[in-house]
Amino acid sequence: MQECLTAEKTVNVMKRSSRAAPPPLDVVAPHLDQVLGYQLARASVLTSGVFSRAVGEPLALRPVEYTILSLIGEQPGMTSARLARLLAVTAPNITAWLAKLEARALVERATSAQDRRVQLLQLTAEGRRVARSATQRLVDNEAAALQTLSRGERLLLNELLCKVAALAGLESEAGAADGDAQLHEPGA
Repeated sequence: MQECLTAEKTVNVMKRSSRAAPPPLDVVAPHLDQVLGYQLARASVLTSGVFSRAVGEPLALRPVEYTILSLIGEQPGMTSARLARLLAVTAPNITAWLAKLEARALVERATSAQDRRVQLLQLTAEGRRVARSATQRLVDNEAAALQTLSRGERLLLNELLCKVAALAGLESEAGAADGDAQLHEPGA
């Protein structure tokens, strides 16, 4: 498995380089190599750029909007309350995002046959098309961006990140039970 560059390896690479570039942060603060949050933040620069170029600009979707479309597409008929819990956000935030997606005719609400007070979420035909297209664009562009990793390394990376995300979900659920769930704003 490919390791992060150590400060010594980075310095050796820089010495061989013909350009005079500023030293990477690993050289300035090598202890950060061992901080998972730092590595995730560095990796998110790459994945955020991929998202922006592959989905954000061409399909006019923000990451949270893509996530909402994907979740509703995977679980049609979910309620906005369930969606809010999955994303660890407030009901007003979900309402605002859903209103934007409804205005674009990507999501629609249907009244539950069992409880007329409950609104069930589903994707429109256009919403399904956009979600499928966005997912395929992301898969293709992430594979290209991570081409230096073998297929096995990409699968392992994804598996480990899923485990970390699951831990965050457990933490979020515990916080929600205590009323301390982390909230995300729709403008963030």
